[in-house]
Amino acid sequence: MPPRVGLAIFLVASFLIVAAGAVVFASGEDERAPRTVQGSLRPPGIPPSDFDLVDENGKRTTLADLKGKPAVVTFLYSTCDDTCPVAAQQIVGALDRLGHDVPAVAIAVDPPRDTPARAKRFLAEQRASGRIRFLTGPERELRRQWRAYGIARQTDAREHSGYVVLLDRTGRQRIGFPVDKVTPDAIANDLALLEDETS
Repeated sequence: MPPRVGLAIFLVASFLIVAAGAVVFASGEDERAPRTVQGSLRPPGIPPSDFDLVDENGKRTTLADLKGKPAVVTFLYSTCDDTCPVAAQQIVGALDRLGHDVPAVAIAVDPPRDTPARAKRFLAEQRASGRIRFLTGPERELRRQWRAYGIARQTDAREHSGYVVLLDRTGRQRIGFPVDKVTPDAIANDLALLEDETS
């Protein structure tokens, strides 16, 4: 073998070994690096807020249906064409990044216009059917949830509060994100942290 060819092979092999070592080292560092909360911690001591609402398929839904694992709660209205679609897509993207679904619900903020039929159509348009449950019900019950989460409802004069809240396995509010600050990666990161608490 000519000396130049042998030298070239040696140099290429050396480069590949060093590059592979750098990749292994970097990936090992990522695995050891502690994850930190990306959202805002909710005030401690907020009690779980039970509810009795129906989803887009008319199925009765309560807080008990979310307990046992971390869950996502947001507040949407079914005729929204700006912030609400973004929130729904961010949540679905977060579940994709997490690698599995967790309970996720959207609580209506525009009764009586938010009906199960409109909620179902909204979820279908956002490709969130089966991933997010859109909850509607009597206004008095919705109001209880708005108060519990500090949400302003949708009106003709004012846009509703855009927020995504993560619950722990007991149903307590733990982490929140304003819709204009949330990303799928941040939600997935914080859901994983809450899941680690359950192991």
